[in-house]
Amino acid sequence: MPRYALLIEYDGSPFAGWQAQADQPSVQGAIESALARLDPGFRDGARIAAAGRTDAGVHASGQVAHADLQRDWDPFRLSEALNWHLKPAPVAILAAARVDEAFHARFSATERRYTFRLVARRAPVTHDRGRVWQVLGPLDADAMRAGAAHLLGQHDFTTFRSTMCQAKSPVKTLDQIQIEELPLPQGREYRFHLRARSFLHNQVRSIVGTLERVGAGSWHPDRVAEAIAARDRAACGPVCPPQGLYLTGVGYPQAPFGSG
Repeated sequence: MPRYALLIEYDGSPFAGWQAQADQPSVQGAIESALARLDPGFRDGARIAAAGRTDAGVHASGQVAHADLQRDWDPFRLSEALNWHLKPAPVAILAAARVDEAFHARFSATERRYTFRLVARRAPVTHDRGRVWQVLGPLDADAMRAGAAHLLGQHDFTTFRSTMCQAKSPVKTLDQIQIEELPLPQGREYRFHLRARSFLHNQVRSIVGTLERVGAGSWHPDRVAEAIAARDRAACGPVCPPQGLYLTGVGYPQAPFGSG
């Protein structure tokens, strides 16, 4: 059976998350329903596998999944057919590629990249409603960068891990945290770019919620180091809401779509 990698973009607002659920809409379910119209295997209950199982309300611009199909498709025609059958769901197949059977969207991944968008201004957001986290007060980007520096490298991230996390170990290596500050009419947008081989459940949202407290002046940047050392969920700052979070990319030893 030929295996195909899919590069996927979606608005997570109407979904209960990536993972298929019997009684709630999911991104996985939407794509598998579209595949069922194109391939006999998916009419019999075949499944796709993804690089990251994003939570309810989380978006993606670079999710990757793979599917084993019975038909031998031209990749471009496959992506076009899937996009036709995905309508009107806010899910798009940006690209499809034929891959070796050893490729696995989750287990072959060497890095995952997330971006979190935070808007600080008094007036409500309009165009980006449901796609950013809004706070009212201004934030100190330099203080947040100083706090973020404590998180780089390998740490026990128990403090920044959901109590429902199923990962075998809380030890992860965070390779990058970059914080951009962008002007908005009567406000500022802060974009947090994080990169690691893998993340714990709610790790990114826990980190951004904590750094927002630093930016607001409620926490000293060094308190982030104390929070890590505590290895205690109670030492974490607030977990920010999901709507500002985006899975923006997944890295592989050989990029299936021709770029990282």
